[in-house]
Amino acid sequence: MNRVEFIVVTAAVLFVAFLLGWFASWIIHRVTRVTQSEMGELDKMAQALHEAEETRDQAITYMQQREAELTNQLTQTEAERQAAMDALRDTRQEAEELRAYIERDRESA
Repeated sequence: MNRVEFIVVTAAVLFVAFLLGWFASWIIHRVTRVTQSEMGELDKMAQALHEAEETRDQAITYMQQREAELTNQLTQTEAERQAAMDALRDTRQEAEELRAYIERDRESA
């Protein structure tokens, strides 16, 4: 095999390799290509995901507001309960003092 034949055979082998590579690339592109219907479905899924995220954010905001309201209400109720307990304690003490006074008054009379 002389030099010219070698170059021609090498060129032919390289050209065939190029064609095989191009054909493989074309096949892979055809197989992995996204169709219009798939794009529409992906758009619908993206929209649904976006709406779900918005709903979740609204729910989180509502829950935070509700938690703040309930915490405030609990704090107020606790303060009212404490005030009622203090008033009840004072009333019991006053009642005991009055009972003691009445007992002393009855004994001295």
